Amino acid sequence: MMLGQRTASIAKNPAALLRSRALKTAPAAARMFSQSAPAKISFELDEDQKMYQDLARRFTREHIIPAARRLDETMEYPWELIKKAHEIGLLNTHIPEQYGGPGLGLFECSLISEELAFGCTGVQTAMEANGLAEAPLLVAANDAQKAKYLGRMTEEPLVASYGVTEPGAGSDVANIQTRAEKRGDKWVINGTKMWITNGGHANWFFVLARTEPNEKPHRALTGFIVDGDSPGLIRGKKEINMGQRCSDTRMITFEEVEVPEENVLGKPGDGFKIAMGAFDITRPLVASGAVGLAQRALHEATIYAKERKTMGKPIIAHQAIAFMLADMQMAVEASRNLVWKSCWAKDQGMRNSFWASMAKCTASRAAVSNADQAVQIYGGLGFNSESAVEKLYRDAKIFELYEGTSQIQRLIISRHLADLYNA
Repeated sequence: MMLGQRTASIAKNPAALLRSRALKTAPAAARMFSQSAPAKISFELDEDQKMYQDLARRFTREHIIPAARRLDETMEYPWELIKKAHEIGLLNTHIPEQYGGPGLGLFECSLISEELAFGCTGVQTAMEANGLAEAPLLVAANDAQKAKYLGRMTEEPLVASYGVTEPGAGSDVANIQTRAEKRGDKWVINGTKMWITNGGHANWFFVLARTEPNEKPHRALTGFIVDGDSPGLIRGKKEINMGQRCSDTRMITFEEVEVPEENVLGKPGDGFKIAMGAFDITRPLVASGAVGLAQRALHEATIYAKERKTMGKPIIAHQAIAFMLADMQMAVEASRNLVWKSCWAKDQGMRNSFWASMAKCTASRAAVSNADQAVQIYGGLGFNSESAVEKLYRDAKIFELYEGTSQIQRLIISRHLADLYNA
């Protein structure tokens, strides 16, 4: 079948096609790189991967980009876009087939995330937060938990939240103060979480709480699945942020919230390990979102540089501008390659923390730098809210902060170096 025919097929029933090809995708991603057989290394996407990328690209251009400015100005939660994405199979893409999802590999998920972020990282973050909440379940949930909580995500357009960050415990996860106490056959949670994405709309939450106050931090935390309608769960006001303004972040307070024993993930004390394992899945996808923004900034800056003229020629012909664009292009390509490497490693069953942190740190810097350079190339117009790049500038900074700051990523990377280099 020709690519054009296959693209038409995916347009008619893309969700079914995604599911039908799920078993092929992880091996396909694995073939992208090979340490044992260098001759097989390829940066060419296979036919299925191109279709996933094309589906997300068309969705972005037809639905996200036309709505992005309005959503930024009104700060309206992008429910309609989430519903459309769910309908065509672009939401919850790594949920396994047995729970109703397409079961895509991390590599394919990264292709989709980059394309969505090209349109609006606020929308992409709202959608990607589902993946963040689901990741601890993929790491540690039993079959019943997965069937109940992952299964419902594929049946209707719902969102979920990852409840770890607290007012005094952001990157310092071990300092979490939210507590869970066993009372009879239930656990009772008390505490406060902060900056919780999708917090105002989540059907359920992954919550990390301290259950062993006298244990070392790595053994003191436990992960829970908490239903969004639980009595005592209080959703705070929507926070007004500098960028990604249609994304919903809130304080979530737990006052004597009861959680049944069957909603404990893994064993009591496993929470820190589960949360860190989830980051190996989610950090590459956050990084792919940063690549999408960096690519959009480059795209807009290059178009403007071709149209804007000074001294009788387009400004792209001036070396000062041309070199800025060249640096932006290198930042995009380097970041994307690190994202692909970190996704490939995970899809191979390898521990990818080292690569995921490098991808997250490098791509975050590329997003911030490229947005800054794009504003500079636009000049005074770039500082105006009517420009295409002002929003990118505001949206970019969060990539260096959430899912572990860039300083935390450097700390993780540096801790691998002693073992990596020996005399």
